[in-house]
Amino acid sequence: MKLAEALQERADLNKKIEELRRRLTNVVLVQEGEDPAEDPAELLKELEGATVRLEQLMAAINLTNCRTRADGRTLTELIAKKDALTLKLSAYRDLVYTAGQNTSRARGTEIRVKALLKASDLQREADSMAKEIRELDNLLQETNWKTKLIEK
Repeated sequence: MKLAEALQERADLNKKIEELRRRLTNVVLVQEGEDPAEDPAELLKELEGATVRLEQLMAAINLTNCRTRADGRTLTELIAKKDALTLKLSAYRDLVYTAGQNTSRARGTEIRVKALLKASDLQREADSMAKEIRELDNLLQETNWKTKLIEK
């Protein structure tokens, strides 16, 4: 199994577990004398199997990410870099929006507000970060499809 396939299965399992939780909540209480729409014991059994498989996949994915290198760094390092850049980009985009606000004054005697940072400079930085994130994501996706999942 390729790493990318394991990541897809992990996503599917997370959705399935959430769905099972919802279904269990819907059938755990019934009016006396009524039967539930689904057997809660069967749903619990299904939940147990899904969480066991998710645990196995997560361990294998993490192990693979730690041992696989691309561009001289582990996938774990690349993911951390991408996540940190994404957070930074979000902050820069907020700054661009704020710095680009025009505050108008009705009279010349009102307090004038000015931006201390240039929106255009911040936007240039944000564009550069967005490009780096895209390139990291492309590298990660390519590597995920080429890398065999390490399973114990």
